[in-house]
Amino acid sequence: MTLLASPPERIYLLRHAKSGWAMPGGRDFDRTLDQAGCAEAAQVAEEAATRGYRPSLVLSSSAMRCRQTAEAVQRAIDGETEFRYIDELYNAPAEIYTDALDRLDSAPSVMVVGHNPAIEELFARLVGMDVVNRTIPEGYPTAGLAVLDRSGDGDRWILHDFLVG
Repeated sequence: MTLLASPPERIYLLRHAKSGWAMPGGRDFDRTLDQAGCAEAAQVAEEAATRGYRPSLVLSSSAMRCRQTAEAVQRAIDGETEFRYIDELYNAPAEIYTDALDRLDSAPSVMVVGHNPAIEELFARLVGMDVVNRTIPEGYPTAGLAVLDRSGDGDRWILHDFLVG
């Protein structure tokens, strides 16, 4: 069974950078990046751009901390990258992330900016637990960026790189 019906050649999985706590009476959805998170997001975005990682499409959770992380990517890369903010990616299981990727017509490369545990679960589904355990034994870090290349028919993915902000 194929995980993605029409997969891109490359998928980038970016967990949002470090965020502050919700203000009293504030919503989790509205949490912003803290000072360290702003630096993490800028660092991982700049390193990705330096390495030539420029997705053709970015799908991001519409939660503020993911938006701010995606905006750091947008500032760091040049080109014609399209950015889409998707409410359903907030507080969603990995299946929703897979569905969002499956709904795409075609894109050579797609970055998903989202939340844990969904980002880590999607990473595990694509590359397998052995790769996950070797790459991120302590769990998927904030501002962690996995770069995955499609192998063959799309059922297998190869970890090309993993950056940390």
